[in-house]
Amino acid sequence: MRKIYIFDTTLRDGEQSPGVNLNTQEKVEIALQLEKLGVDRIEAGFPAASPGDLAAVNAVARAVKNASVMGLARSVEKDIDAVAEALKGAQDPAIHIFLATSPIHRQHKLRMSKEQVLETAQKAIRYAKKHFSRVEFSAEDAGRTELDFLCEVTTLAVREGVSVVNIPDTVGYMNPAEFGNIFKTLKENVAGIENIQLSAHCHDDLGMATANSLAAILNGADQVEGTINGIGERAGNTALEEVALALATRADYFQATTSLNLKEIARTSRLVSKLTGMVVPGNKAIVGANAFAHESGIHQDGMLKEKTTYEIISPDTIGLRDSKLVLGKHSGRHAFREKLVDLGYEQLTEEQVNAAFGKFKDVADRKKNVSDEDIRALLEEKMIETPEVFAIEQLVVSFDTHATPKASITLKTPKGIVKTTEEGNGSVDAIYHAIDKLTGETVELDDYTIKSVTDGTDALGEVHVVLKQGDSSAHGRGVSTDILEASARAYVDALNRLVDKRNGPTRSRRDNVTLI
Repeated sequence: MRKIYIFDTTLRDGEQSPGVNLNTQEKVEIALQLEKLGVDRIEAGFPAASPGDLAAVNAVARAVKNASVMGLARSVEKDIDAVAEALKGAQDPAIHIFLATSPIHRQHKLRMSKEQVLETAQKAIRYAKKHFSRVEFSAEDAGRTELDFLCEVTTLAVREGVSVVNIPDTVGYMNPAEFGNIFKTLKENVAGIENIQLSAHCHDDLGMATANSLAAILNGADQVEGTINGIGERAGNTALEEVALALATRADYFQATTSLNLKEIARTSRLVSKLTGMVVPGNKAIVGANAFAHESGIHQDGMLKEKTTYEIISPDTIGLRDSKLVLGKHSGRHAFREKLVDLGYEQLTEEQVNAAFGKFKDVADRKKNVSDEDIRALLEEKMIETPEVFAIEQLVVSFDTHATPKASITLKTPKGIVKTTEEGNGSVDAIYHAIDKLTGETVELDDYTIKSVTDGTDALGEVHVVLKQGDSSAHGRGVSTDILEASARAYVDALNRLVDKRNGPTRSRRDNVTLI
């Protein structure tokens, strides 16, 4: 069957999701998991955006060995130079340059004629070719570009020696019939089109990103661009896991396949959700909590008799298991390590295993059954190590329906152990007031989210917060059987990230440009 290349832009387009700001360690962690998933190409970021972005792309480029690492650039020399600098040390570097081609972009954003667009594209491709043997060119807003002009732009790109021409539905405007026809038209009218790959990059503004990507494949696309969990600008991008499972499940129809290790999909989805703070909706296709859940009596009856009556994908296909009760407070270190290997955490060091085992024992003392999801949540709470400027030593919360809630906190700080008691409108408010007073940090709570990791009254609760401090923001996570403790942990984690970001490489605001 025909191979479809997978171009993952979780670290670039995905990071453009409102409220998402990944640090270098987090980008590397996700990139290594994408490598394990088997993606062909990883777009690590937009190096020209800031020194911090450039450094992060370089870290990814040096860490990844089995996938091509790419950087995005506008069709200007300084952007291309930034990508060349960022990808030094990469095993298989490539550049992705873009230029808008639609009438609305030509008139209002670029203020260029068609001739100027062609001239600019030609200069940019030629300059990029001096640095990279493999260049991908994107016609931004291709979906709303006149077909004859899009053919002209593509012809130029092919003639100038690009390896890939990308056709983005930048604003999620197209429907499958229209988008598929673009690829069909290019295949039929562009000389030399057989010498390059055609790529599809779709946004989900009208909920058709996956359908449009599949229509592109049916009409000759060789590559699909998207993100894990479909995160990205506005309503997001094509969810790569949806495309991969559609091709695998309906191979009879699409006659195309990917090189993805499908069993890594669930774990990749969880990691991206944890590090970005973007919760996967329960009804999300493939990776949502309800994707393999059946409540209707008719459905349950059918499932008990034959799973394929209501389940077209086996949970095992994407790396999910049905086990519930796994370990408890009497379990030893050896059994715990074996479970970690079983869950895919075989790369942990002895020190990391010992730290995880300590947290596991603490949870096992509080709840009767510890599930796989509990263990994953404990491990992924601190998947990325941030310098610990502040740490909670003790938390005491006093709540009475007829009195103002109080929180007493003992905190480890650079100045030593400090303690205070503060009041608030609620218990969480009191906790956060106390932490603010002890740290001396002035921040704004931009987002606060609670979710249950598992079921039952003794379930682990996970809290995600986003803190803003001036132009900077950071997210933090906390996990505990007590939601107030989890809230405090998340807040302190975010504060540590803010301080780390303040002391690290400068990350300026991204240029005010529309990216593909």
